[in-house]
Amino acid sequence: MKYQIIPVTPFEQNCSLLWCEQTKRGAVVDPGGDVSRILRAVADNGVELEKILVTHGHIDHAGAVAELSDRLSLPIEGPQREDQFWIDGMPAQSRMFGFSKVRAFTPDRWLEQGDTVSFGNIEMEVLHCPGHTPGHLVFFYRPGRLAIVGDVLFQGSIGRTDFPKGDFNTLITSIHKRLWPLGNDVAFIPGHGPMSTFAAERRSNPFCGD
Repeated sequence: MKYQIIPVTPFEQNCSLLWCEQTKRGAVVDPGGDVSRILRAVADNGVELEKILVTHGHIDHAGAVAELSDRLSLPIEGPQREDQFWIDGMPAQSRMFGFSKVRAFTPDRWLEQGDTVSFGNIEMEVLHCPGHTPGHLVFFYRPGRLAIVGDVLFQGSIGRTDFPKGDFNTLITSIHKRLWPLGNDVAFIPGHGPMSTFAAERRSNPFCGD
């Protein structure tokens, strides 16, 4: 699997373009905004998009989901159903943070712990990792030892838990019980900032390290 990280929105959210090398078919994870920038990356890499994947319902991660889905007739998979209130409140989030033309959407498929998602010849595992939001998901590509973790974990930090239905202890449990068992060698793309590895975070992250 190949990937490209595309920073979008004033929040510099890491939208990820993922694709299968054999088929050139791919998916976009967390298109928060800047659709034209995302589509340029798709074209530059010769990718045919199959679907949109969503880790959670915050506007910087999901603000352009409806627009991109409508423009390319793409199905939407994720997040977990507990984030529906965030998605339903997308227009209110847009007014609060100064985003324009942001619409709510209904995923074609809500995802749960243990589900899989696929595009081309690629299959990724779905992990439900609440705490930052109650319906937050992580996508894990086991053969490539790569996780797309949204705002669960960052290099040297963790996601905020002071939003509605956020919870610090739940987030730490998600990291310890769902992420660390995947292996220290796993690299991850966070929702913001540089990539890291689980080994590095277990060694030095002041919030969730060993």
